[in-house]
Amino acid sequence: MSAAYTYTRQGRSRTTAVVVLAIWTAIVSAWALLDMAPWLVALVGLCTLPAMWDHYTNPLSGLTLEDGNILWFSGKRRGAVAFDEIDHVRLDTRLDFSVRATLVLKTGAKLRLPFEATPPHEAFEQALLARGLATKRFHFQLFQ
Repeated sequence: MSAAYTYTRQGRSRTTAVVVLAIWTAIVSAWALLDMAPWLVALVGLCTLPAMWDHYTNPLSGLTLEDGNILWFSGKRRGAVAFDEIDHVRLDTRLDFSVRATLVLKTGAKLRLPFEATPPHEAFEQALLARGLATKRFHFQLFQ
């Protein structure tokens, strides 16, 4: 059996902090210098609250391939599926170039892995193939 493949990720990132700071700098500057409407400042500021919450709480997410099982977690959500229940893993490249992973079970059911728990697709696909799991790649489909 292959060694366990593990991927973990933190919700807090420097990029998120810089982007939120840049947005707040821009809207405060627009409010002070361009007399932007206060309701518009509040509306744009509200859009940054989920990113600020993730930065504050720093939720962990990840995925592990070991002992014939695939296990994943994201915040309080958890899941596990045995390899022998999986028909193939579908890797969809989206229009924004992100890759979403879906476990297609032998029963026909589909389990979408949380995006934040999905490893970089090249390494993930190699780890799946090394463990005998079939993968299927799909690029830029609007509908599944």
